[in-house]
Amino acid sequence: MKYRNAREILPDELVEELQKYVQAGYIYIPAREEHRRSWGELSGCRKELDERNREIVSRYRGGCSVEELAEHYCLSVYAIRKIIYQK
Repeated sequence: MKYRNAREILPDELVEELQKYVQAGYIYIPAREEHRRSWGELSGCRKELDERNREIVSRYRGGCSVEELAEHYCLSVYAIRKIIYQK
């Protein structure tokens, strides 16, 4: 998240009104619901994790043990089990 100076983007009257509630602090202004994106959507991280998880499930169904998968993906046995039982 990038911080921006309120004086650079808001009218003076609005800055003065906000100063009645917050002095030299940070406030978070959430995105409107229609502009909200889920975690990892912009960076592609979500897609990569979903792909990795599908691969883990596929390898498990193909006969790979949970311990082997944990070693290969550098995850705990518990994490591998969570991935397998979610799918």
